[in-house]
Amino acid sequence: MWQFGCMTLTMPLPALLEQKMGPQNAKLHFAVGAFAAEEVTLGQAAEIAGISQTEFMRELSRRRIPLHYEREEFAEDLITIAKLNEQLDHARHQ
Repeated sequence: MWQFGCMTLTMPLPALLEQKMGPQNAKLHFAVGAFAAEEVTLGQAAEIAGISQTEFMRELSRRRIPLHYEREEFAEDLITIAKLNEQLDHARHQ
């Protein structure tokens, strides 16, 4: 049984598979699959797996699964970077 925020998921696995994988590894596999299918975001997948986003990105890289990074996300990131630069410039001049 896995707890995801307010949702609990129970997924029976064959005994040998459950013994081989363990709950943490099963959560990681589920999270990777959901991310690869574009069902969840990177942050959501990392949360499901119970690891940091950086660790999750390393796992994706190890499995040669590309990040989903669309043009819109890139544009949003550029805006965020510009705002942070403005804040830093403002703080330096005070």
